[in-house]
Amino acid sequence: MSLYRDTGIVLRVHKLGEADRIITLLTRRHGKVRAVAKGVRRTGSRFGARLEPFGHVDLQLYTGRTLDVITQVQTVDAFAVQLVGDYQRYTAASAITETADRLTAEEGEPALKLYLLVTGALRALAGGGRDASLVLDAFLLRAMAFAGWAPAISECARCGQPGPHRAFNVQSGGALCPRCRVAGSVHPAPEVFTLLDALLHGEWTVAEGTSPGTRRDVSGLVAAHLQWHLERQLRSLPLVERRREMLGPGRLTSTELPDDMEVPGAAQGT
Repeated sequence: MSLYRDTGIVLRVHKLGEADRIITLLTRRHGKVRAVAKGVRRTGSRFGARLEPFGHVDLQLYTGRTLDVITQVQTVDAFAVQLVGDYQRYTAASAITETADRLTAEEGEPALKLYLLVTGALRALAGGGRDASLVLDAFLLRAMAFAGWAPAISECARCGQPGPHRAFNVQSGGALCPRCRVAGSVHPAPEVFTLLDALLHGEWTVAEGTSPGTRRDVSGLVAAHLQWHLERQLRSLPLVERRREMLGPGRLTSTELPDDMEVPGAAQGT
């Protein structure tokens, strides 16, 4: 029996049998880990409440034949306590953990940068000091950079010509210069590109000074870009609640994409 310790974020849980659960975690040193927590659904479980989604835990496991087994758990940060009472922050956190799960297809492969991104995003949401939509979009942009999918913002995605540019096309990789612009591109306001760049590089003073409409348009572009590369829709994104003042007429939402931004296979439910 091989024992090891690690810290991780609980991404999701599944029932197993009558009393057990399969816990999917993103850990600091071992990447994504799927492990069995035995007896956690019983009333007298010692650590069942600690292994809930969004939990930041320190745990001990031993290597099993198919799934590792959790033997000890200690809470590091109880993010869920601050998140479950606020629907907007809860749904944003759900989108963050689902994205992290999708981006770590291979179990056991270290993903320290993504682990730190998820931890930081959940801490920001739980703290309540920043707008949840901005936190979510900043995380999604940086997570796409981790995966190698970051959209071009300040230069042309095709020829690399420095911007600013006015066209944006998901299939082409982001911003496009007039020479490379293709049919079906959208033409966001200059402020949209400014906010995209600010969120990608953590310039929160700039990001928090933008208008609700600009934030809404950015959310639509970020969601379209992510789901295009994932080749499927995230189940949690349509549930993310945006603030009422952001729901202006004619704005691009994360679930109402232009025809040229449809996610491949979405109609077939893949």
